[in-house]
Amino acid sequence: WNAARFAQMHIKDSDPGIVVAAEKPAELALPHRWILSRTNATILDVRKALDGYDFNLIASSIYQFTWHEFCDWYVEWIKSDLFSDDETKREQARGVLLCVLENILKMLHPICPFVTEEIWSQLPGERGTIMLEAFPEANPAWPDTAADQSMQLLMDVISATRTIRSEADVHPSAKVHASIICADAAKRDLLHDFNDSLCSMTRSESLSIMEAGTIPDDAGHILTESGVEVFVPLKDLIDVEAELDKLARERKKIEQELKRVQGKLGNEKFLSNAPDAVVEKEKGKQAELETRLAKNEESRERLGKL
Repeated sequence: WNAARFAQMHIKDSDPGIVVAAEKPAELALPHRWILSRTNATILDVRKALDGYDFNLIASSIYQFTWHEFCDWYVEWIKSDLFSDDETKREQARGVLLCVLENILKMLHPICPFVTEEIWSQLPGERGTIMLEAFPEANPAWPDTAADQSMQLLMDVISATRTIRSEADVHPSAKVHASIICADAAKRDLLHDFNDSLCSMTRSESLSIMEAGTIPDDAGHILTESGVEVFVPLKDLIDVEAELDKLARERKKIEQELKRVQGKLGNEKFLSNAPDAVVEKEKGKQAELETRLAKNEESRERLGKL
């Protein structure tokens, strides 16, 4: 619903970008080619699930695509294009945004008929009821393995930088100086091409891209699934003493709760009389607390190096 409202703010009637999206995807920028490729893959998955009457998979496939790819990544990525001074960028973004949204609504209509009908009626252009629209078909021009791989690299770098910030409790408004070690020349070229976008989406003051390098001891570091290493020096971004004090207080609370749970599980009377479900619940609590304690120790060791 919110994604549709966002789209309505930007899409014009008879937008020529829609024709480009549908018929000439090769002319589009990387994020647009990627979302069309992912749209096509989702259509194939949904149609296959329909043939097998697997309605749970239908709903799951549409949900995963809409929430995690369309909303989380694509809509966020194209905001700068929608407000760009470059008319071509604005046109492409508007066109692909509407094209993908239309396909989502058509796929989702059998599951959520009333909401999709309402959104459909508010989209620009002369429209009848969505009930009479053909169900989406795969478009042979949309699959793009190269775009899928390139966007995955960019998303991995963004996710890694955000994870480092989050785990170190870096303030959301603080700008970081991130670095990437990447031995692959083609990947480095891609990262250089999207340097500004990467900085914007990770709140980085700068993003250095190098073939090789040494990771500082005070840096948060992640090796991504795309094979590139991301690190962010943290020493000047956080109050180490305050964070260590917070971890110590958290550790004390975890240890107290863990001692209580272990006491229960070590009590033969409790084990004999309590229902199995209650005992299993306490065992689950113990496992969770032990995991939290281990993560607390990892954080303490990491901060100790700063």
